[in-house]
Amino acid sequence: MTSRRDFLKTSAGAAGIAFTGCCLLDAAHAQQKPIAKRREVSVGGRRIKTIDIHAHCAIPAAMALHGDTFNGQTRGQLQQVIVLEERLGSMNEQGIDMEALSINPTWYKLERDLAAKVVQLQNEKLAELCAAHPDRFVAFASLALQHPDLAVQQLDTAVKKYNLRGAAIGASVNGEEFSHAKFHPVWAKAEELGVVLFIHPQSTPELSKRFRGNGWLSNTIGNPLDTTIALSHIIYEGVLDRFPGLKIASAHGGGYLPSYAPRSDHACMVSPQNCNPEIKLKKKPTEYLNQMYFDSLVFTSEALRHLIAQVGVSQLVLGTDHPIPWAEDAVDHVLNTPGLSDEHKISILQNTAAKLLNIKV
Repeated sequence: MTSRRDFLKTSAGAAGIAFTGCCLLDAAHAQQKPIAKRREVSVGGRRIKTIDIHAHCAIPAAMALHGDTFNGQTRGQLQQVIVLEERLGSMNEQGIDMEALSINPTWYKLERDLAAKVVQLQNEKLAELCAAHPDRFVAFASLALQHPDLAVQQLDTAVKKYNLRGAAIGASVNGEEFSHAKFHPVWAKAEELGVVLFIHPQSTPELSKRFRGNGWLSNTIGNPLDTTIALSHIIYEGVLDRFPGLKIASAHGGGYLPSYAPRSDHACMVSPQNCNPEIKLKKKPTEYLNQMYFDSLVFTSEALRHLIAQVGVSQLVLGTDHPIPWAEDAVDHVLNTPGLSDEHKISILQNTAAKLLNIKV
């Protein structure tokens, strides 16, 4: 696997490359390999605009600022640095009209000034790319959540100045849950702006010893578990009662929570001593799932059917994890799920994401 240093050195030295946003434009490469023809997706004879809410990106200059590296574990890692023609070609082949780009947070341990520089650079470059290709890309802002007051400013600037459509966040910040009062100003700002927060997990490092061995368990189990814990705290600690207009979307179908959600409704009845009597939720825990959003990356038709049954079809959006090759057939996954009406398919592939991200269709 090419190291990040070698990759960036090769990219920077190649002829004809100009850095725009998080994309590398290589005219010579484009001449050698034309962009693949776009697969047009239709439902019930109606051409729709497919919108992928879960698509990764990386900004080499920002990575270099704080020593972030590609660890070589994952296929598709290097492709997070977008070569425009390759990214568009891959989207075209999959039938993806638009991607909502996001950058997984690796900067939560940085001191304030450096974190501010990393986030500003990333948000500026994302905005440049989206402005240059508004029919193919929108993006989620990066936030330095370890400094909540700074994150509030960054989110406000990202939405009002850069036209970013919300923010991509981890599932916790240096071991602190999003339900902590220190983060309330960030959620208040997101609610005020009416933008979505996209939760993408970062595994659960506390379990690293148990994740050793075969199967890449730090990701296979650790990522959906991380999301499950984050959403559970948000629900049980009353975050959604305090901020009822907060829009939260999560990757990987919301982790494990939607698959076993009704257990949450019984916990405080079975063991009231483990629940805070001062927190009086306005609804059953499962009912809060019906106001959050979840991507469709759950692999099987039966899993998708169950997710819809638990949270409602109106809460689902298309997610691919592109360019990490978890789901190269994500559009067909929705189209071929038995029992979905044309209206439901259009909702998942287009309408809900368009509404969340303020995209005209």
